[in-house]
Amino acid sequence: MLRFILKRLGSSILVLFGASILLFVLTINSGDPLADLREVQTNNRDQLIAARTAYMGLDQPWFVRYFDWLRGVGGCFVGQCDLGTNRTGQQVVDLLAQAANSTLRLVVLATVLAIVIGVAIGILTAIRQYSGLDYAVTFMTFLFFSLPVFWAAVLLKEYMAIGFNDWIVSPHFSWVAIAITAIIVGVILQAMLAGSLKRRLITFAVAAAFVAIVMVVFDAMGFARQPRMGPLVILLVGLATAVGATTLVAGLKNRKVLIASAVTAVIGFISYYVFFSVLGDPNWLVVIGLLLLAVAIAVLVGRLLGGYSKGSASVASVVVALVMSGLTAADHVFMNWPGYLRMQPRPIGTIGSETPNFNGTFWLDFIDKGTQLLLPTLLLTLISVATYSRYTRSSMLEVSRQDYIRTARAKGLGERQVILKHAFRNSLIPITTIMAFDFAGLIGGAVITERVFGWKGMGELFATGLNQVDPAPVMAFFLITGTAAVLMNLLADILYAVLDPRIRV
Repeated sequence: MLRFILKRLGSSILVLFGASILLFVLTINSGDPLADLREVQTNNRDQLIAARTAYMGLDQPWFVRYFDWLRGVGGCFVGQCDLGTNRTGQQVVDLLAQAANSTLRLVVLATVLAIVIGVAIGILTAIRQYSGLDYAVTFMTFLFFSLPVFWAAVLLKEYMAIGFNDWIVSPHFSWVAIAITAIIVGVILQAMLAGSLKRRLITFAVAAAFVAIVMVVFDAMGFARQPRMGPLVILLVGLATAVGATTLVAGLKNRKVLIASAVTAVIGFISYYVFFSVLGDPNWLVVIGLLLLAVAIAVLVGRLLGGYSKGSASVASVVVALVMSGLTAADHVFMNWPGYLRMQPRPIGTIGSETPNFNGTFWLDFIDKGTQLLLPTLLLTLISVATYSRYTRSSMLEVSRQDYIRTARAKGLGERQVILKHAFRNSLIPITTIMAFDFAGLIGGAVITERVFGWKGMGELFATGLNQVDPAPVMAFFLITGTAAVLMNLLADILYAVLDPRIRV
């Protein structure tokens, strides 16, 4: 394996070297970097031209400029990274750090959500092949996949930002909105649960009535402006998660796993009070530390109480711990939401990754960045979910026809074990390939999405450098995206061997 990794890295470095030369030459020959200054009528035009020429090295041959950049890249291996300056004299390393931070916040969240939601939908539609749910999901995924990004972004801005910001001033659910929402949720749930016509009608009626009652109660409570959750709700959701995680991981008959998951939920409930003051105004180091502590405690509980199912109990307990941690964070967000509305009466942002000069507590700053992140993340997730769900569905259907799946069923294994432990794991190989390419591509920045929402990310850095015939930002973009593509594809090759024992290097 080590020899294979070194061989792949060596060939990848040669590819990156050749591609970097080609991109550098194409960029510097794509236009005149002094075109805007040649039209200036001021007396200091010659000084401006001389300054830009010095910043960009325009008085040197292209190969000298390229190897100066390459020498700066080599310095990154010894902690002296120098990617040059842009045409205004700013250090590209600083611009790259700001752009990468903005893009990673967007890309990581959108990619994780797309993978989780898309894979889950793909498994469900593969199990319910040719059902009403399958046809509905197929239609929706093709619709989302075909949406022009710029058009979908404008719709999100209009209805989920401007419309919501107008509504939140004096929030109220009309009876028409309640009825439409209840009907939509009822239709979706009855399609997911399927069954006989009678069962589907009962599911539709119960779901629609529940949604209508919840919306009426929330409207009466003023939940939109003063949301609340509380530790009791967190405990109930945690216990429900324990039941669900146990069902998926080991089955409800395995009491050891169920007890371990329930104990983790109770510990999370107690931790809500223990760390309440600590989480009043923490920092990211404290939040990450508490999250790691929650995962460690969950693993310990699973190992101690799991019995012969220690592995399954640890997995289920970690899921419960993550859900409880997320709910605790959401509760603190709810408590700070009224204060944020007083500072930002129109909370959902449409331009930029954060409010300029915003000064608030940790949670207020978290809400501000989250509201700015909402629309572009939703857009990228909707588009990517279509890809993951279709690939997962087709891969699951192909694997389910294999002989070893029929053998597993013939031996009497439960359908949950057949699907999750046999079919799903072997269907992950094509999904792994898609994840590697998708993440590496999105690291480069969703150029159109960032342009529409005004994000100063990697896509904007590349587009600006290309428009200004400035090779330094363009090459910095290439360095990050090219390296990410190489590493992610190498990781995919390694994961192949982990997922499928038949694959060995």
